[in-house]
Amino acid sequence: MKKLIALLLCLLMLLGLFSAQAANEGVTGKIVIYTSMYQFVIDMMDAAMEEEFPNLDVEFFYGGTGALQQKLAGEIETGKLGCDMMLVAEPAYSLELKEGGWLHPYVIEGAQDLLRFPYDEEGYWYPVRVCNMVLAYNPELYQPEDLPKSFEGFAFDESLKGLISMGNPLTSGTTMASVAALSDLYGYEYFEALGKNNVMIESGSVALTKLETGECKAIMILEESVLKKRKEDGSKLAVIYPEDGVILIPSTVMSVAEDRSANMNVKAAEAITDWLLSEAGQKFVIAGYMHSVFKGSTDIPFDSIDTEELIAKDIGVDWVRTYTQRNEIQQAFQQAVTISK
Repeated sequence: MKKLIALLLCLLMLLGLFSAQAANEGVTGKIVIYTSMYQFVIDMMDAAMEEEFPNLDVEFFYGGTGALQQKLAGEIETGKLGCDMMLVAEPAYSLELKEGGWLHPYVIEGAQDLLRFPYDEEGYWYPVRVCNMVLAYNPELYQPEDLPKSFEGFAFDESLKGLISMGNPLTSGTTMASVAALSDLYGYEYFEALGKNNVMIESGSVALTKLETGECKAIMILEESVLKKRKEDGSKLAVIYPEDGVILIPSTVMSVAEDRSANMNVKAAEAITDWLLSEAGQKFVIAGYMHSVFKGSTDIPFDSIDTEELIAKDIGVDWVRTYTQRNEIQQAFQQAVTISK
């Protein structure tokens, strides 16, 4: 009898495996995904999707947030997009595309029990990965007491003049979200303080190099960039979790409305959304040095701290303001801060 029960259990497990494979094998056609994710994360997910969806042709198109928005603006003029899905930096652009009628709603059952970050209750967008804007420094060159302990100090501490760096909110969605949050917290005076402190506006890779050489004492950067460098390069660069709070940025997945999409394959888009919001999909988020969107998840990126602890310290971003006042915020930043062309 025990052998019979064991045999039945094995058969049930095999049937479950085969049915899952069959379901994924039934996803066919083509999907084009526009994304601002790092290339190494795209490469990991591309390989995983090839195995998960063996009969689906998945094509990724990478671009920074600003470049993607510019590309999409041109496509919107034609009435049809060149993609079927988007994995973008933050929810503000999702709000804009939803309002314009460009998205396909897909309601995930039990989303309120699954997700610990905001999502669209009508199913137009969901968070799939969480980026974390922090400060960073080089402990081999500078002592903690000589460094800013907060975002406020980063901008207003005059001893840092000419020795700080950050991204460009005109091209980076995560930087745009961060300056929106900081202008909510400190007003546009925050931008003026950055300008007076001669903040350098440059890519994360350049800023990290300047930390290593000592050209910068502190930089505003995504936590994932520092963690990746620590693990893969053995770098000693360290994260400062600011005392006035971190800025958590849930990056979203969206499916394009079928009649406005490149390949009219919403069933495949829904299947990919399900996979991204599965345990398997979230493992790639963690491997990409970002935080999981799952409630109760105890998995964290290499060398990071507990996600719930970060949530408790989150400054928060007004996504509606970030969308509706984007131009005003960007113009205020440009007027206060010199951006090299």
